[in-house]
Amino acid sequence: MVKRPDYYIVEAQALPEIFRKVVEARRLLETGEAETVNQAVRLSGISRSAFYKYKDTVRPFQDMLHGRIVTFQLMLKDQPGILSHVLNLFADSGANILTINQGIPVSGCAVVTMNVETSGLRCSLQALLERMQEAQGVLRGEILAG
Repeated sequence: MVKRPDYYIVEAQALPEIFRKVVEARRLLETGEAETVNQAVRLSGISRSAFYKYKDTVRPFQDMLHGRIVTFQLMLKDQPGILSHVLNLFADSGANILTINQGIPVSGCAVVTMNVETSGLRCSLQALLERMQEAQGVLRGEILAG
């Protein structure tokens, strides 16, 4: 019987520094800021052996969700144009909205739940969530599932 790996979501600051540096080295390689593993590990301040030891086992949370369906829940003010603005934020980020469900507004606000396919995302999920939370008329935004 093959043992399946266990996964945990852990705040980055709780991890040993080596894991955060491996993630940084991977990011440097993926973005082209480093052309080789040697350059990436040197810029990150780790050894090649540490990079190769952990490179396939440590990755940011948004990478785990990349290419998957993510459920967002938003609390929006009940005012014309707010939902349209939020939908434009998703479109501008490259996200593909699969379903959208808006509850009947109560006390001047409405809950909107969206299932979003994230493979075309041009930013991190965290960055998208932050943009939504900062948008005018958005009272609350969170990721429910992914």
